[in-house]
Amino acid sequence: MTSSHHDPDLPLRNDIRLLGRLLGDVIRASEGTGVFDTIETVRRMAVRFRRDGNATDGRALEKRLKQLTPDEVNSVVRAFSYYLHLANIAEDRDQNRRRRASLLQQEAPARGSLQDAVARLRAAGISGARMRQLLDDTQISPVLTAHPTEVQRKSTLDVHKEIAHLLQERDLPHSSDETFEQTLALLGRIATLWQTRMLRNSRLTVADEIENALSYYRSTFLAVIPQLYGHLSRLLGRELGDPFGPHPGPLKSFLSMGSWIGGDRDGNPNVDAGTLDLALLRQSITAFEYYLDETHALGAELSMSALLTPASQALGELAERGGDVSEHRRDEPYRRALVGIYARLAASARTLTGRDLARREAAPAQAYAGPGEFAADLGVIADSLNDHHAAPVARLRLSALRQAVDVFGFHLATIDLRQSSDVHERTLAELLARAGVEPDYGRLDEASRVALLRRELAQPRPLASPWIPYSEETTRELAIFRTAAEARRRFGPQAVHHAIVSHTETVSDLLEVLVLQKETGLIPPDHGAPGGTPPSEGEGLMVVPLFETIPDLANGPGIMAQFLDLPEVKARVRHAQRGIQEVMLGYSDSNKDGGFLTSNWSLYQAERALVEVFKARKIRLRLFHGRGGTVGRGGGSSYDAILAQPPGTVAGQIRLTEQGEVIQSKYKDADIGRWHLELLTAATLEASLADSTESASAEDALFARYGQTMDHLSAAAMRSYRSLVYETPGFAEYFFASTPISEIAELNIGSRPASRKATGRIEDLRAIPWGFSWGQCRLLLPGWYGMGSAIDDYLRHGEGNRRDRVRHLQAMAREWPFFRTLLSNMEMVLAKTDLVIASRYAQLVPETALRKRIFGRISDEWTLTMNALRLVTGQRQLLADNPSLARSIRDRIAYIDPLNHLQIELIRRYRADRGKSGRIRSAPASGRTQNGIHLTINGIAAGLRNTG
Repeated sequence: MTSSHHDPDLPLRNDIRLLGRLLGDVIRASEGTGVFDTIETVRRMAVRFRRDGNATDGRALEKRLKQLTPDEVNSVVRAFSYYLHLANIAEDRDQNRRRRASLLQQEAPARGSLQDAVARLRAAGISGARMRQLLDDTQISPVLTAHPTEVQRKSTLDVHKEIAHLLQERDLPHSSDETFEQTLALLGRIATLWQTRMLRNSRLTVADEIENALSYYRSTFLAVIPQLYGHLSRLLGRELGDPFGPHPGPLKSFLSMGSWIGGDRDGNPNVDAGTLDLALLRQSITAFEYYLDETHALGAELSMSALLTPASQALGELAERGGDVSEHRRDEPYRRALVGIYARLAASARTLTGRDLARREAAPAQAYAGPGEFAADLGVIADSLNDHHAAPVARLRLSALRQAVDVFGFHLATIDLRQSSDVHERTLAELLARAGVEPDYGRLDEASRVALLRRELAQPRPLASPWIPYSEETTRELAIFRTAAEARRRFGPQAVHHAIVSHTETVSDLLEVLVLQKETGLIPPDHGAPGGTPPSEGEGLMVVPLFETIPDLANGPGIMAQFLDLPEVKARVRHAQRGIQEVMLGYSDSNKDGGFLTSNWSLYQAERALVEVFKARKIRLRLFHGRGGTVGRGGGSSYDAILAQPPGTVAGQIRLTEQGEVIQSKYKDADIGRWHLELLTAATLEASLADSTESASAEDALFARYGQTMDHLSAAAMRSYRSLVYETPGFAEYFFASTPISEIAELNIGSRPASRKATGRIEDLRAIPWGFSWGQCRLLLPGWYGMGSAIDDYLRHGEGNRRDRVRHLQAMAREWPFFRTLLSNMEMVLAKTDLVIASRYAQLVPETALRKRIFGRISDEWTLTMNALRLVTGQRQLLADNPSLARSIRDRIAYIDPLNHLQIELIRRYRADRGKSGRIRSAPASGRTQNGIHLTINGIAAGLRNTG
C-alpha cells in the first residue's frame, strides 16, 4: 500500500492508473498493437485539446476520428467506455476507503453518517429515547423503478462487482506474491469485461426488469439493511456495555423497500396482472431463499450442547416439536429446533410460491401462517441464548435474521400500482354505462362525478358483472386490482399497499380508484361510508395522488383539502391508514413543463401548502418524491435535499424513487449501498427532529424574506424556458435533430416506450428520455435553463437599486438552504456542460437558420446563467468548494469528449444512410453504425454518471 498522508487523492489515482494499464494490456493482447496505438493516439489528442483548447487540435481530433474504420470505431468507443466504467468503480471504492480511514483515525464522523446525525441530535439536547420514539412511527422507503436510463447489462455489472471486490482486497496488507495474484485476477476480470458484449441485443421485458431489481436484494439489501438497524440500535444505546447482557430484539421496522416494477402501468402496455403476479412471486421466492439459507447456516452455528449449558423450557418444547430424530443431535436443542423451523419455512415457501425451495430434505411440517410466527420461533431461540450467557452468539447471525424477517416479511418489498387518471376514468365510465347507472360519465361536471362516486362507494351492489364482456383496457384494469387483492391475502397487506394516480387533477380522479377497489374486493362495500362500518386497519390500498405539472402542483393542496374533508375519506385515513395520507410529487414532468427553477419552487410551495392542509385536519403527511438521476429530475444529493425540505414535510415519513442507472450506482456494491441508505436514514432523523417550532419559525422568516424574490425569479425563468421549448417555432425539429433522442428510443434499455404517443411533439415525450438526450449532447438543459434570464430580469426590475438586489441574492444563497441547494445542484450540472461539443451536435440540424437561431438562444442563456451563478455565489470557478467532484469531472472529460465526437459522426452517417424516407439503404453498414451509436450512449452515460 502507498501512503497517502500528504495526498488523499493518491490511492484513487493509483487505482485508476492500474485499471487503465490493465485495460490497455487486454486491448493490446486482444485487438493488436495497431488498434491499441489508434486508441492511444485518440486519447492523447483528446487530452491535448481539452487541456489547451487549441482550435487546430480540435480540427485534428475531428479529422482523425472521421478516418476511423467501423471496426476501429467500435474498439475506440469500447475502450473509452470501459475506461470510464473502471474509473467509476475506483471512485466508488475510494469513497468507502475515505469513510473507513476517518473512522480508523478517530476523526469527526463523516457528514451524513448515522454516527454524525446521532451526535448532532444529542448535542441539540435530543435523547436516544426520543430518537427511538420517532423511529417507532417512521417510514423511510426507497422505491425501485424500471425507468429506462440504465444502459449497462447485468452481465457487465456483475463483473464490475468483482473488480470492486478485488480493489478492496488490495487495500489490505499483502505479500508481493499475493499482490501479483490479485493483479492477475483483476486482469482476468477486465479481460472478461472486454470480451463481453456491452449492449443488450433485445429489449428488456418486465420479467427481465424484475430479475435485475432482485439482484440488488441478494447483493445488498437483504444483508445491509439489518446491519444498518443493528448499527443504529447501538448508537441509540439499546445495547448496554456488557457483551453478555441481553441482546435487544429487532428495532421496529422503519426502513423498508418499495418497487414499481411489475405494477407501474402508466404508459407501459407491457405491465398487467400477469407481471404483477410474477413480481410478487419472484420477490417472495427471493425472501424465502434468503431465510432458508440463513436458517440452515444457523443450524451449523448453534451447536450448543445441553450437556454443557441449559436451554429455556420454550426452546426445549420448540426442539421437541421440530421432528428431528437424529441421535447425533439429541443433546443439541438449538439445532433440533432449527430443523423444525427449516421444515416449516420450506412448507411456507411451497404454500405461497408453489416451489420447493429447500436446499436440503425437510420433513413434512405445517406452514407458518405468516412471517410473525416465523419471527416468534426465532425469538424463542434468541431469548434462550440471552438467558444462558450466549448473547454474543445471537449477534453473529440470528439478530440480523430476526431484523430481516421484520423488515422484509414473506413479500420482500411493497409493490405500488400506478396508472394514469384518464385510464381509471375510462374504466369507470364503461362500468357505469354497462351497468345502466350513468350512460356518459365523461360528460359530467366535477361536482356530479364526486356525488355519483360517493353513492357508488356506499352502494353494496357491484357495477362489474362476470356475464358482461368489457373492453380490453377495462378487463386489464379490473384484473390487476383483483390480483392485488389476492396478493394481499397470500403475502400480507404490505405486499401491495399503494395505488398511485398519475396526472391527478381533481378529487374524482382519486375517488374513482376507491370505487375500483370496491369492485375488485379490496374494499368491502359501504366500509367508511356515513353510517356504514368503519374500515379496518390496513384495509384496501392507499390512494396516492401524483401531482406532476406546474398547474397540478399549484392545485394539489386544494384538491387534497377537498378529498380529506369527505366523510368516507376521513374514516379511511383514520382507521385503515393510521392517520397517514401520502402525496406524491413529480420532479420530472414539472421540470419538463416549467423548467428547472420553476419546478423546484413550485414543489417547495406545494409542500408548504400541503403541510398546512394536513396540519389543519390533524392528518400526518407522507411525501413521496418522484426523483430521478439528473438534477433536472430531482437528482443530486438525497441527504442535502431532505435537509432542505420545508419544516413539517418529513416528520418521520418519506418515500422516494430510485431510478435507472442511479440504482446500480448506489446499490450494486454492498458497502456503497449501506452508505446511501445511511445517508437517507440520517437525513430523515435530522430533518424530523429538527422540525421544532423554532426551526419552523426560522423557515417562515426566510420564506417571508425571500419568497417574493423567488416568485419573481420563477415567473421570469418559466417565461424564458417555455418561450424556448414550447413557443419557438421549429424547436421540436431542432431537438429531435440535435440530440440522439431517436437513437436512444431504439436502445434495448427498458420495457417502456420513450413517448406516451407516437407524435413528434415535445408534450408527448416522456421526461426521462427528454433529460437523457440533453445529457448526451452535453447541454443538460433541464438542469439550468431559465436561471440566467431569471436573475438578469430580477437585477433589472427587482426592488431597490442593482447593488441592493445583488446583495439580496447573495444573502439568499448564504442563508436559505432551499436556494443554496438549488444553486449547488445547478453548479454540478453546469460543470458537465460543454458548449463547444454541444455546437457540434447542433450541426446535425439540417436547416441553418433554425440551427443558428435556437442554439444561439441556448448559448446566450448559458452565458447569462454562468455569469449569474458567479455573481450570486462569489465563486469564479465552478465547484471551487467541491474539489473532489471538480477533479473527478476534469479527469474524465478528456475520455468523454472523443465519445461525443464519435457519436456525432456516427449519427450523421446513420441518418444519412436512412435518408428522408427513414428506410435503411445498407442494412449491414447501418447496423454497425447503430451499434456504435449505442456504444457511445453507454460510454457517455457512464462518464457523466447521473444523466438519466
